[in-house]
Amino acid sequence: MAARLMRNILVDIARRRAKGGDGHSIRIVDIAAAEHVAHERARDLVALDDALRGLAERDLRKAQIVELRFFGGLNLEEIAEVIGVASITVSREWAKARAWLHREVARQSPGAPRRR
Repeated sequence: MAARLMRNILVDIARRRAKGGDGHSIRIVDIAAAEHVAHERARDLVALDDALRGLAERDLRKAQIVELRFFGGLNLEEIAEVIGVASITVSREWAKARAWLHREVARQSPGAPRRR
């Protein structure tokens, strides 16, 4: 539950930043670098969330593993304990999920060829 809440919070913040208004306090940084980095990170997080939703439609367990690992900060052994499978299974599922998500996020990047 905590991993899901963290995911929702981070993605909501990223979506607001992508729209241009996050309501956070102002920090003084090099504007040329900061704007690029902020938009890239927000776009990456939104793309990850979109891809993770697609993964959940295909394979809920893999999506749960990614969510627990990325947003919950759990290691593979802890994830295995939480979802009740062997750690080797989590390790295999994590590798497959990472590869699938990488491909999907790359497809969402500007200039990337779209799947038909």
